[in-house]
Amino acid sequence: MPFGSLWLPVVVSAVAVWLASALLHMVLKYHRADYRRLPDEAAVAAALGKGSPAPGVYTMPYCVDPAQMKDPAVVASYERGPVAMITVLRNGPPKMGKTLLQWLAFCLLASFTAAYVARHALGPDATGTAILRITGTLAFVAYGYGELQDMIWRAIPGSNVLRALFDALLYALITGLVFLWLWPGA
Repeated sequence: MPFGSLWLPVVVSAVAVWLASALLHMVLKYHRADYRRLPDEAAVAAALGKGSPAPGVYTMPYCVDPAQMKDPAVVASYERGPVAMITVLRNGPPKMGKTLLQWLAFCLLASFTAAYVARHALGPDATGTAILRITGTLAFVAYGYGELQDMIWRAIPGSNVLRALFDALLYALITGLVFLWLWPGA
């Protein structure tokens, strides 16, 4: 089966997921629980502002050498706290246009990957169950597994991850159903 025959489901599923995510975030708004306000945001902002950190990811206490973890001063610093990972963005309002375009590009990549694997695993005469299973599973991996890594390495709360995995399940279902609907020879 030529890969060109899968461009329509790739684009349609990516746009469908992109629109569904907009609805989930703007209408249902359950992701507002993903973020919490610092107890004294102004004081924390002033303290961070003094150092003028460039955009990036910072850890506190800073310790990248595993040998330092045995240093009593470093251990005391961790015990005293706070222990944090801080992502610093550029100053100014968020540039949602750029972020939404990047999200659409990611959706296209996820759908493209699902199409690539499905093309090699299935033929034009594939059953609906197989199409849905292959493309939906790959979409779930693309949209959801990174959240599990963030829970492990970035201490993202489990409740945030569960909400994101719910989204990933919806996106996987949308992707699989679009491929089922637009599969060549269906």
